[in-house]
Amino acid sequence: MIGNAGKIYAATHFMELVSNPMQKLPLFPLNTVLFPGVPLNLHIFEERYKLMINECIQGHQPFGVVMLRSGSEVLAAGREPQPYTIGCTALIAQAQPLGSGRMNIVAVGQDRFIIHDVERTRPYLVGNVELFPLENQDSAEFSQAVAKLRPWVERYLAVLEQTDNMRLNASHMPQDELALTYLAASLLKIDMHEKQELLGTANALDFAESVRQAYRKEVTLTDALQTRPNIETMGPFSVN
Repeated sequence: MIGNAGKIYAATHFMELVSNPMQKLPLFPLNTVLFPGVPLNLHIFEERYKLMINECIQGHQPFGVVMLRSGSEVLAAGREPQPYTIGCTALIAQAQPLGSGRMNIVAVGQDRFIIHDVERTRPYLVGNVELFPLENQDSAEFSQAVAKLRPWVERYLAVLEQTDNMRLNASHMPQDELALTYLAASLLKIDMHEKQELLGTANALDFAESVRQAYRKEVTLTDALQTRPNIETMGPFSVN
């Protein structure tokens, strides 16, 4: 478990990251996309990531989660990981030792970043990165776009409760507009490459609009599947 002192140190580290735009960041390539504010559960078992995560815990530092463009998460697969250039920093909130150096951790997404180049001198990848905040996230247009997005998210959650037997409470959605949009993007059941495109959106208004369009598409599809007639129970019909 990371204590309050660690959280204060980590917050200071992020302030340093803002003031010094180019930083070295240990990278964890995965077949997933992490958004700011969203938790991520990881089982750490590879030696290189045991080393990396322990160094992050001891130094109260974040690591970067990046989606794989090609290659493999696992070293034994023999394919060098090639990550996308835009990822999200992750701060370790909990760590549960399991023996032999293995552990389960919970990390929470913090800030988007862009990789300028990758170093491969360590057992794990290290990126020279710069923070990549959304542009115009305080604009009135962004607020209006999020107001239009919120009911689509509520409707989508209601559909998931019916189709996937998931217990989701729309009233617990964040009131903060940016946090809501990031959470909404993470909840979408779409291809990870589509999520990566959303993560890489530069402008806050474009991000909110793209997420809303994705929700409209997904809700329309799920509604259609729910109302699709059962051919097996239908009577005879003709082409007339």
